[in-house]
Amino acid sequence: MAAEGPESMTGYIKHHLEHLSRGEGFNALHLDSIFFKVLLALLFVTVFIGVARRATAGVPGKLQCAVELIVEFVDGLVKETFHGDGKLIAPLAITIFCLVFLMNFMDMLPVDALPAAAHHLGFEHLRVVPTADLSTTFGMSICVFFLIQYYGIKHKGLGGFLSEFVSAPFHANGVVGKILVAGPNLLLRLIEEAVRPISLSLRLFGNMYAGELIFILIACLTLGATLSSWVPWVLGPLQFVAGFAWTGFHILVILLQAFIFMMLTLVYLGQAHDKH
Repeated sequence: MAAEGPESMTGYIKHHLEHLSRGEGFNALHLDSIFFKVLLALLFVTVFIGVARRATAGVPGKLQCAVELIVEFVDGLVKETFHGDGKLIAPLAITIFCLVFLMNFMDMLPVDALPAAAHHLGFEHLRVVPTADLSTTFGMSICVFFLIQYYGIKHKGLGGFLSEFVSAPFHANGVVGKILVAGPNLLLRLIEEAVRPISLSLRLFGNMYAGELIFILIACLTLGATLSSWVPWVLGPLQFVAGFAWTGFHILVILLQAFIFMMLTLVYLGQAHDKH
């Protein structure tokens, strides 16, 4: 894939970090991220609808048991976090948790497996972890941001929602006092609203991008063994140990990041619903 020489590992890494895209700059569409997002969304919907239609009241199968555990776990978190009508919030939380987990779990596939298959089909680049793409995580965080504004206006009214921008967190009595704290309150609230989608997107992106990059670096040990034929007996066992250790740790990371994204969404929506 890369030319022989000291820059071959650099070329290998750059190749695996390139998206299959159309367009350039801000207008570029990452076709590989879009493909895997749609594919995993269809997988999620198909599995959950299929389990719901075949659900039995008796002893459940393994798949039904797993789905029921996820539903009960998320539903319990929604009841503890969101103090309003959870008819939409619970399905939203389940969808976020499962989709983010599935997208994260793509990082468990061998680094060269799908890119090599895509290469045989004529595609030069392919990245298989949608959440290692900032456009994916930022797009999800923007959707959460608009949901926060929607629930705030829905439950407090437009006047009550806008009044919180100048009345919290600092409080004052009298007209003069309220005017004095209105400016700082507005500034802090605007910063808070802007930070939410940025923190949501960058946290997930940063963790998954780092995980993907480490797997690529571990795969470079094989490339290093081919370039340095006098040390394959060292790099081979080192790659196995490093890959095994990082895989075990990364499974916790992908699960934790899906949980954090879901929980922060619930917390933000709960704050939008509750009055100060």
